[in-house]
Amino acid sequence: MLKSLKDLFDSLLPATPQADPRAAEHALQLATAVMLVEVMRADASFHAGEREAVLAALRDKFALGGDEAQRLAELAETTAQQATDLFAFTSRINERFEMPQKLLMIEHMWRVAYADGHLADHERHVLWRIADLLHVPQGAYVHARMRAQAATNEQGARGQA
Repeated sequence: MLKSLKDLFDSLLPATPQADPRAAEHALQLATAVMLVEVMRADASFHAGEREAVLAALRDKFALGGDEAQRLAELAETTAQQATDLFAFTSRINERFEMPQKLLMIEHMWRVAYADGHLADHERHVLWRIADLLHVPQGAYVHARMRAQAATNEQGARGQA
């Protein structure tokens, strides 16, 4: 009887992406894109630089072309609006990313947060929450923030020159 109950519950669950490697990769890309979009959405005001930072992160992280990154970002925005929590996304990232990949993702998220020239409290909170769900150590989290802030300052200085 327990086996038949388990079979029933298993049949109600969506198919796992592990069965298809391409589906697993797409699910990972979407999960990562949703995290980047969550930072962009955390700020009350929209800034085009934030969207460009999301697209740059997706191109860098997954070697996507401009159109692919744009479509992924649009899907991530829709998915983020419908999501009730972040765990489904962070658990997929935890399954597939090693710590260096997570740190690069956190750094990209900080770049999104800094893209409009200021850091909102809610952006900081979202970043802290995601880093915690990804099991990123506090020191590494702070270093990722410092690297992103330095890169943003450097880009700003080049833009003014």
